Amino acid sequence: MNKGTYVADFTEGNVTKQLLTFATPLFLSSMLQIVYNMADMVIVGQKLGKVGLSAVSVGGDVTNFLTFLAMGFSNAGQVIIAQYIGAGEKRKIGRFIGTMLTFMMLCAVSVSVVCLLARVPILRLMNTPQEAFSQALSYATVCMAGLIFIYGYNIVSAILRGLGDSLRPFIFISASAVINIILDLVLVTGLDMGGFGAAAATVFSQGISFVSCGIYIIKNRERYGIEISKKDWIGIDGSMLAGLVKLGLPMAIKSASIQFSKLFVNSWINSYGVAVSAFAGIANKINSTSNLFSNAFNTAGSSMVGQNVGAKKYERIKKIVFAVFRVTFSIATCLTILMLVLPRQIFGCFTTDEEVIEIGMGYIPIAVLIFYGSAARSGMNALINGSGNYKVNFATAILDGIVLRIGLALLFGLAFHMRHMGFWLGDALAGFTPFWIGLAFYFSGAWKKERRTV
Repeated sequence: MNKGTYVADFTEGNVTKQLLTFATPLFLSSMLQIVYNMADMVIVGQKLGKVGLSAVSVGGDVTNFLTFLAMGFSNAGQVIIAQYIGAGEKRKIGRFIGTMLTFMMLCAVSVSVVCLLARVPILRLMNTPQEAFSQALSYATVCMAGLIFIYGYNIVSAILRGLGDSLRPFIFISASAVINIILDLVLVTGLDMGGFGAAAATVFSQGISFVSCGIYIIKNRERYGIEISKKDWIGIDGSMLAGLVKLGLPMAIKSASIQFSKLFVNSWINSYGVAVSAFAGIANKINSTSNLFSNAFNTAGSSMVGQNVGAKKYERIKKIVFAVFRVTFSIATCLTILMLVLPRQIFGCFTTDEEVIEIGMGYIPIAVLIFYGSAARSGMNALINGSGNYKVNFATAILDGIVLRIGLALLFGLAFHMRHMGFWLGDALAGFTPFWIGLAFYFSGAWKKERRTV
């Protein structure tokens, strides 16, 4: 980080050290988000049993899907800001932030209104078990109403990540996690508010993170080198919006495709009964735990690659990609050992229902595939996203998110009669898709071509 500023320069210095320094707070932030999402599962599971687990699982799946625009455009915004820094164009950052914030707030309100009107049909399409329907509806309704906070936090944290600062988002999300867990205990356990209480705790804590982080950026904008006027905060620059959409739309489609495929897979899984639906929630948390280290290093790598694309330092980009691989495969191996040695203890954190735990014992090999799939795609996603290649991102979105995830899930689940295990297996195998696409992209050398979006 340059002296007198909070902006990090990734175009010089030790790559591995910078990656670990930048990614560690991202990893911890993601882990805390998983922790307070798990708090919903653990507290609701212990209080309401497998019906409560099923409700939070289904409601959480729907909510995760609805964040696809936030994930896609915030990741794109992070890369564009990093490219500005690498190219020495920091003066453009303030105007770009205002454009991204205004656009994303409009998206959040629009998605929230549409989904609130269609929430019952959406849950019907998810094959929500009847026993869990009312709780799932309460959970989904609160989260849909609070999408503006979820979108907002994604935006402000992406701004800081693009500037090379991952420590401050970690601080804000830490406070949010503590608030969420306390509210879970009060609303779910103490006041017996079930799924509604769990969702309210999550949305309120996200709102705290969004507002506090936004205020921090405004107060410290000079330290970040952000030149932004009052007009910029609520204005849209046409050319910058076009650049954001050009890069962000494929990323959003990618996120939406993956989330849609998961909804599709989980809707079939839910049809196999409440016990399987209950374990689906646990499986989702295992998947999320795996993704948290993958996403942290992918996100850090994307910013680092983005800066070096702007600076045209292509040899350094190779070092960044291989550093991501070294770290993520080491973490995947550690998670695999834990899953093989302590499976019952891990599943027992969520439920005491023996039927649900037995389903989990058959899931162990799939969990191992998920761990290594997350590791394999992280380095290649960092290269694809950081280079700003929207065409490769779009191809990955379609193949990974729709064709292979749904296709393999149907193949193993229905054609091979593996039922719910087949759907989980197909989803796990499809997770390797970005690795194979990224490998071809890497050896093609196309990433060395300048991909400045704005």
